[in-house]
Amino acid sequence: MTNDKHLDYDALNALKDVMEDDFLLLIETFLADSKGRVLTLQSLKNSTDSDAIRRAAHSFKGSCSNLGVLHLASLCGSVEHKALGANVENFAEDLRCIEEEFVLVQKMLADYLQ
Repeated sequence: MTNDKHLDYDALNALKDVMEDDFLLLIETFLADSKGRVLTLQSLKNSTDSDAIRRAAHSFKGSCSNLGVLHLASLCGSVEHKALGANVENFAEDLRCIEEEFVLVQKMLADYLQ
């Protein structure tokens, strides 16, 4: 997958222009908030509570979408959709993909800021 599928650089650049000096704070806040969202999803790893999984995935998807973190938003959207249909059998694998993508996004955002 190419870098442009992970992050929407046009969206990031637009946010950077609008936020100016607060852009770094926005990224830091997103990363800290996302770590908490990953922890929430991890706490549900062995759960069969599809509604709790759906809500957590939906919330994380929205946060990612707002910043242009495209692939991570898509992964969360997929989990949300599956959980809406009470399909959480493969949630552990989906969570692994979310975790791996988040690690990559953290690196890509750090590179973008430099």
